[in-house]
Amino acid sequence: MFGYDIGISGGVTSMDDFLEEFFPGVYARKHKAKEDNYCKYDNQGLQLFTSSLYLAALVSSFVASKLCTKHGRRLTMQAASVFFLAGVVLNAAARNIAMLIIGRILLGVGVGFANQAVPLFLSEIAPVRIRGALNILFQLDVTIGIFVANIVNYLVSNIHPWGWRLALGLAGVPATMLCLGSFVIAETPTSLIEREQLIEGLAMLKKIRGTGNVDAEHQEILHACEMARQVKQPFRNLMKRSSRPQLVIAIAMQVFQQFTGINAIMFYAPVLFQTIGFKNDASLLSAVITGIVNVLSTVVSVVLVDKVGRRFLLLEACGQMLITQVAIGGLLFVNLRATNELQHGVAIWVVVLVCLFVSSFAWSWGPLGWLIPSETFPLATRTAGYAFAVSSNMVFTFVIAQAFLSMMCHLRAGIFFFFAAWIVVMGLFVIFLLPETKNVPIDEMTEKVWKKHWFWKRFMDEEEEERR
Repeated sequence: MFGYDIGISGGVTSMDDFLEEFFPGVYARKHKAKEDNYCKYDNQGLQLFTSSLYLAALVSSFVASKLCTKHGRRLTMQAASVFFLAGVVLNAAARNIAMLIIGRILLGVGVGFANQAVPLFLSEIAPVRIRGALNILFQLDVTIGIFVANIVNYLVSNIHPWGWRLALGLAGVPATMLCLGSFVIAETPTSLIEREQLIEGLAMLKKIRGTGNVDAEHQEILHACEMARQVKQPFRNLMKRSSRPQLVIAIAMQVFQQFTGINAIMFYAPVLFQTIGFKNDASLLSAVITGIVNVLSTVVSVVLVDKVGRRFLLLEACGQMLITQVAIGGLLFVNLRATNELQHGVAIWVVVLVCLFVSSFAWSWGPLGWLIPSETFPLATRTAGYAFAVSSNMVFTFVIAQAFLSMMCHLRAGIFFFFAAWIVVMGLFVIFLLPETKNVPIDEMTEKVWKKHWFWKRFMDEEEEERR
C-alpha cells in the first residue's frame, strides 16, 4: 500500500493527460522545444501532490501511537485501510486539484497508521533468531508495491485520457487486502498483556510459538509491561537521558534513509529518466527495471540480516551508494546541458548506476531504517519512540518530495553530489554510534546493548545513579 503510493505518483505526474488536466503550465513547459532539462517539472503544486501524503502521515503517526497502545496493533491497521480506501476513491474520481490533495492527505493518514503498527507488530511477534528477516518483509512489501506501481504506470500510460485515473484507483487493491487481512491476523501477545488481557496474551504467545514452553519469554513480556505501566507519560519519558540513545538512533536512521537520495530517485524515476532524454514509455520502462532491482535486493537483506548483522550491511551500502551517486553526478555534469539530450550510451550507463545505487539501498538503509528503531526501544517507550521515528521519516520524505524537482532545477547535476556528502556522514555515524543488535532479544536491549556501548553507556549509567 505504502510502496504502491510511492511508485504511482512519479509515473502519474509524468503522464500528459494528468498534467494537461491539473497542471497545464507544466504540460506546456514539458513540450517546449528548448525547455531547460533540469527545470521542466519545477512546480510547487505538482510537488505538493506527491508530498502532501507525507505531511499527513507525519501528523497521524502520533495519533496512531496512542491508538496502538490503547487499542492494539490490529485495530490500528484496520483504521489505516479505511483511510486509505477513502483516499483512493477521491484520487481516482478527482475533478480538481483540491480533490487530488485531500485524497492524498487521506492516503497519508492511512500510511501514518500502517507504518506505526506494522513494524511493531512484526518485531513483537517474531522469534528472536529471525526477527530481522521477518521485519524486513515489511520493506520487501514496500518494494513490491513500488514495482507493481511502475508496471501499472507503464501499462496505463497509453490509455487516453483516463489511464492516470486507473493507476490511482488500483491503489484500492492493497488497501482492501490490508482491511481483510487485519480481521484474520492475531493481536501480538505484548499488546494483549500491555492492555491487561493476561490470559489471552499467554494463550496467544503459546499459539504463535507453537509450544507450551514459553515461560521465559512470557516473564520478559510481563516484566516489560510492568515497567511500561509505571510510565504514565511515554512521550515525556522519551526526553529522559536514558532514552536518548534509542531516540537519537531512531530519528537518525530515518533522516539518513531519506538523505541517501533514494526517494528522490524512486518518486521521480520516470521524470528523472525523461529529464536525461528517455521518451515517456522508455522512462517508465526504466523505472520498472529499477523496481525489479529494488525487490530482488531487499530479498538479499532478508537472507543476510540475521547472519552478517545490521552494521555490515549498512557500511557496505555506504561505499556502494557513494560511488554510484558521484558517478551519476559526474556523468550528468559532463554530458547533460540545459537543452540537449544525453547520448544513448551515456543514458544507459545512468540507468545502470541508478540500479546499482537502488540495490545497495534496498539491502541496507531501506529495510534497516525501519527494523532498527522497531527493535531498540523498551516497551515503556516503544510506541511513542516509534512514532518519533515514523514522523521523522515523513518530515524528511516530505522535504525531499517537495524540494527535489526545485533542487534539480537549481543544483542541476550537483544534486547527486549533495546526497553523496550525506552518505559520508551516514557511514561515520554507523562506525562510531550504531551498536549491533543482531540476535539480541527485544526486551534485553538495554542490558545487552546500550549499557555496553562505548558512547551510549554513559547515558544509562547516569540514569542508574539517579535511581539510587
